Order: sequence, then C-alpha cells, then structure tokens
Amino acid sequence: MAFKENYPSVLLTEAVDAISSLPGVGRRSALRLALHLLKQPQEHVHHFTDSIRRLRDEVHYCRQCRMISDGEVCSYCGDSRRNHRQICVVESVRDVMSIEATGQYHGLYHVLGGIISPMAGVGPSDLTIRDLVERLEAMDTPSETEVILALGGDVEGETTAFYIYRQIAPIGVSVTTLARGLGFGDDLEYADSLTLGRSIAARQPFKV
Repeated sequence: MAFKENYPSVLLTEAVDAISSLPGVGRRSALRLALHLLKQPQEHVHHFTDSIRRLRDEVHYCRQCRMISDGEVCSYCGDSRRNHRQICVVESVRDVMSIEATGQYHGLYHVLGGIISPMAGVGPSDLTIRDLVERLEAMDTPSETEVILALGGDVEGETTAFYIYRQIAPIGVSVTTLARGLGFGDDLEYADSLTLGRSIAARQPFKV
C-alpha cells in the first residue's frame, strides 16, 4: 500500500521536503528524522542546523590542492612534516580521507573534483587539471617531485590518468600509479584500508 502523505503542519512538510532531498533519504525516513528533531532540546537542534549552515557558508577549498579546509590552505598543505615532493592526484575529497585512513601516505594531494567522462559531459576543463600543471610548473626543481595518479581502475579513471600524464610528463616530474591490488573498476572510496595501503606502498611507474 502506497504511503499517503497527510502532514498536519506546513512546517513539518517543509522539513520533510528538505531532509528527503539528501541522497539516499526517502520521505518515510525524512519524516522519522523530522519528528525525532522535534523531540530534541532546542539548543541541540540549533547546534545541528548551525553546523550545517557553517559547513556550507564557511568551509573553503584549499587554494593549492582543492581539499576542503577551514582556511585558505588545508591542514595537509600547511604541514611541514609531510613530504611536499609527493603529490597524490585523486578524484574526490572522500578519496583523500580513504588514503589518509591507511596511514601509508605522508605527502600532499591534488583533488580533481571528478574524472573525465564524455557520457556525463565532464571534460578536462571541468576539472582542476590545469591547476595541477601550474602547480608543478611553479616548482623550482620539478624533477625531484613524484606525482601519484591514484584514480579508479575503470575506463574513465584510466582515461583521466592518461590525459594527466600527457599534460605533466613534459614538466619532468616522476609519475607513478597505484599497484593493482585494486580490481578493475574499483573506486578508492570503497577499497578496504589494507588493500589501498598496499597499493600505495607498492606503487609503480605510470606506463602509457
């Protein structure tokens, strides 16, 4: 039997509409969450909503690597203890979090913001590839820098990696890629920490 909406409040309806707009949240779940919030102390709900507002309004993207940050430079780029001669190129912010969870990598990152996908209308100019090129060109000794292409093993990931390699190889950097502990088509986000960590540790030169 279909779930029939019959909310007694316009405000409740608006709250359900807002919550159900989140990925993976249906209207039944949204209603349960809205009713749960109604039972909470006002200060708890205000803290919750204010955190979401500040997330949207105040979080920055690092001007160097495009990772999310509370300031202009993220905690990774601003950490002098990390290896600033290693740059791991990833598709998304979540990939950075996955790699950090392995404890096997201590360099910097570059977040592309996606991968090349003609079917989805995403081309090289929609990503931060040009920013990466300019970042490498600005280095005084790029030949001492390693760029790790840590992208998914599907066709789109491989296409993106090949395109980036063609753009940065003339700069003189060393280009490596993850060892294939990851299966074809695997996303970094869903790889377990042990497999991903081994793939980073056993990375190999990128081959055209």
